[in-house]
Amino acid sequence: MGLIIVKIGGNAIDQLTANFFDQLRTWRQHHHQVLLIHGGGPQISALSQQLGLTVEKRNGLRVTDAAMLDLTKMVLLGVTQPKLLTKLAQAHIPALGLNAADQRLLTGDWVNQARYGHVGHVTGINQPVLQDLLTNQIGVLAPLAMTATGQWLNVNADDAAAVVAQKLQAERLYLLTDVAGVLQEGAVIHQLTPQKVAMLMSNNVIKSGMQPKLKAAVAAIRSGVKTVHITNQLTVNGTVLTQEAE
Repeated sequence: MGLIIVKIGGNAIDQLTANFFDQLRTWRQHHHQVLLIHGGGPQISALSQQLGLTVEKRNGLRVTDAAMLDLTKMVLLGVTQPKLLTKLAQAHIPALGLNAADQRLLTGDWVNQARYGHVGHVTGINQPVLQDLLTNQIGVLAPLAMTATGQWLNVNADDAAAVVAQKLQAERLYLLTDVAGVLQEGAVIHQLTPQKVAMLMSNNVIKSGMQPKLKAAVAAIRSGVKTVHITNQLTVNGTVLTQEAE
């Protein structure tokens, strides 16, 4: 069966319900491979403020100097990933924590080093190793990449999930967040296409917080992923993005 990728935001990790773990078990029972890609933005911002580091975002990307990169790695690999792995262990679901340094699982390059610092985008995946790892367990992957020279890069988790879904030809991508889906006047928009997303953005219907997720979702759809779900529960469709009708 196909691969299912789930991106989990930092806030969403603290809001996982029994239904989340039940759905993971169901997918595994149906022989799907499952990869979780986790964020940690709220935790990174909170710790930055405690340590007196400046939090700056440009175009939705966290400006990442050397100190911020160290803090980001510390939070993702030392706080949010272990928290998610602990929850999976408590639910008796086999899982393995993964990062870019594990046999160069994620390679990348800078987005714009002068403007954003150590912020990158994913350019390659060690596909044979990753797919082998996912055969008997769920993977829990941090959104960090590594350059050819071994420099760590901070990658937006939504973008990382979209690129990994594209490169691994995932069947489905879930962008799990803390809202029920894309909202219009307080109601969930149940179906979207890339064309309609562009229209809603141009009309300022979609607010800034949701825009990065939708841009990542559209990129995934246009690169061959069949469906992308933006939701707060794996068992509820939320907003479903598909290709435009022929």
